[in-house]
Amino acid sequence: MAKEDQGLAIGIDLGTTYSCVAVWREHHSRVHIIHNDQGNNTTPSSVAFTDQERLIGDAAKNQAATNPQNTVFDAKRLIGRKYSDPVVQKDMMLWPFKVVAGANDKPMITLNYKGEEKQFCAEEISSMVLVKMREIAEAYLETKVKNAVVTVPAYFNDSQRKSTIDAGTIAGLNIMRIINEPTAAAIAYGLDRRMNCVGERNIFIFDLGGGTFDVSILTIKGKIFEVKATAGNTHLGGEDIDNRMLNYFVEKIKKEKKEDISGNPRALRRLRSACERPKRTLSLAVTASIEVDGLSNGIDFRSSITRARFEEINMELFNQCMETVDRCLADAKMHKCSIHDVVLVGGSSRIPKVQELLKDFFEGKDLCKSINPDEAVAYGAAVQGALLSEGIKNVPDMVLLDVTPLSLGKHVLGDIMSVMIPRNTTIPVKRTKEYLTVADDQSCVKIQVYEGERTRASDNNLLGSFMLSGFPPAPRGHRFDVCFAIDENGILSVSAKENTTGISNKIIITNDNERLSTEEINRMIQEADDYQAEDMKFLRKAKARNKIDDYAYKLKNALKNENFSSKLFSEDREKISSAITKATELIDGDQQEEEIDVFEDHLEELINVFKRFVGKSD
Repeated sequence: MAKEDQGLAIGIDLGTTYSCVAVWREHHSRVHIIHNDQGNNTTPSSVAFTDQERLIGDAAKNQAATNPQNTVFDAKRLIGRKYSDPVVQKDMMLWPFKVVAGANDKPMITLNYKGEEKQFCAEEISSMVLVKMREIAEAYLETKVKNAVVTVPAYFNDSQRKSTIDAGTIAGLNIMRIINEPTAAAIAYGLDRRMNCVGERNIFIFDLGGGTFDVSILTIKGKIFEVKATAGNTHLGGEDIDNRMLNYFVEKIKKEKKEDISGNPRALRRLRSACERPKRTLSLAVTASIEVDGLSNGIDFRSSITRARFEEINMELFNQCMETVDRCLADAKMHKCSIHDVVLVGGSSRIPKVQELLKDFFEGKDLCKSINPDEAVAYGAAVQGALLSEGIKNVPDMVLLDVTPLSLGKHVLGDIMSVMIPRNTTIPVKRTKEYLTVADDQSCVKIQVYEGERTRASDNNLLGSFMLSGFPPAPRGHRFDVCFAIDENGILSVSAKENTTGISNKIIITNDNERLSTEEINRMIQEADDYQAEDMKFLRKAKARNKIDDYAYKLKNALKNENFSSKLFSEDREKISSAITKATELIDGDQQEEEIDVFEDHLEELINVFKRFVGKSD
């Protein structure tokens, strides 16, 4: 290999069904997609174990039908998730391999290898695929490869991103950066076109892959590639389409052949593999056939499926895609007419019905199909790898500005979510905010970190917590700072500091913490709209409750002041005491049963008492 390639970071698209690796070639000033030992530019993300060996890539997939229970695919759908996740439980019913609960509810894949039962976590399986991609790159570059940029779905949460980095570490790779798949695709599309671009150009990336679906809106202006919004579903893709076709043919076999193969892993694996071919065929033809000899109990299965029937059984999935497209535009505060280019990425974006729905949505705009949907993500990752590598010349001059998919904040009094970093904020980002203690003589504060879009903190997902302690006891209202920081990989760290003493503490949110699934992320955003009225109602009540507490506290301190108290008539002191007692009872009582009006009416009374006797307003 040429000396100029030493230390260069490769770009890896670690896909659910297929993976791809690319590298920036300095002397050609372009990206080269690296083919594997079979001559293919994409490699199946499959790993298999036999009595003799471990197989990765094409070799693993080719023997899947004869060894289904020891051939692992879809590891990306397990990474960073919990065994109890409903999504994992649903997927397990379709997988021929066995998944069990490990320590801390971590899903563990159980396989037989050389006559022994072994368990692997998703990170280990993914690391094996990454090793294969590294070896493919090393064979082409004729040198050892250490550095890599790896792509993930835009809607991967912090836990899934950290798990992907862990997989890279297990594979012996230094993951220099994790970037979002649609962002990488936008780099691939935008690099050649920005020279001809006058002013800003808004690019809509529609990325429907084998196991995940992402959409992103980017604005390209000169060398700046800025992500405006992103949305998606890390459990929607070609695999789900295959599953629906599989179920369709299983029912057809049951009806025509009187044979139920749903409990036969080997037959299901062979039928699933056979379903992939008609899916591709239907992208070009209006009908496709399927043939599986000796499927089960000597039964030969031959059938066909029309494009219309294919679209009918998958229309629910296609409609989910379009709902996500609409949401992304709303988040970016853009109208569809302001989008200049709609770019298709991912193998499943070739489906004619998907393209038809997308074209109709954008009112007849031509879809951009000029980039290879299977290779675009790895292409963009390779460009990012070159930008991060030292001493590489002729690299395009560009700045990438990505976003975080969920709002992040901390719990404050009244179970309110105090948002520090709103969703779709450009990263890396660092935000610091001042908070106050809520009680007298408080010498410690619990910092609880949440992600989500709900007003009530407990309705969102708790990422982690830590204590800021050891500062001198002080009256209520003592100031301390909280800082949220998200790095280039989307990893969150939170710190807190008491400024008079300099005492501080921090937490880095990792995959050791309880995290939510992508479906929960999508549900939270949707619920934020569905429950907006409920959230606003709660916020009004919480604010009124906090103000009542604050005024009651001020009145208590006023009564304790001898100079003030001595000037009051006894009946005035009784009125103030009565107002304080009523406020305390309201705050300490069952607040769920009380209506907003009760809190707001009492707050008004309390403010009047305060103004009348103390002579000040809040």
